[in-house]
Amino acid sequence: MEEKTKILETFKNPNQDRDYTIEHIAPEFTSLCPKTGQPDFATISMEYIPNELCVELKSYKLYLNSYRNEGMFFEAVTNKILDDLVEVLKPSYLNVVAEFNVRGGISSTVEVEYDEFDELDEYDDDEDFSLN
Repeated sequence: MEEKTKILETFKNPNQDRDYTIEHIAPEFTSLCPKTGQPDFATISMEYIPNELCVELKSYKLYLNSYRNEGMFFEAVTNKILDDLVEVLKPSYLNVVAEFNVRGGISSTVEVEYDEFDELDEYDDDEDFSLN
């Protein structure tokens, strides 16, 4: 799999002095089933609170389109999208929801979330990280 994060372009957040939410909905996402090679169709919803950077939409569209010929399970592709966006954007918060179309009588939704404050909670409050 190519380095997909290189496809994503960003621009400076024009309102870094406030928290606000951006939501992008891509109703035409496709990837391939790794078992059958058949196409999987989904709506990808991405919601985030930017820090310094926002994603440029054309690059985000091209990024999502790059999965068209990739054989990945629903869970793997949804988590990969989240990981790539977090790596590039470094947001305060990011949520990705992948609603896959019905296949074999079953519809699937995968939701993954990143919250920078949850990451900070992993540290013990009693630990001293000072340089003194």
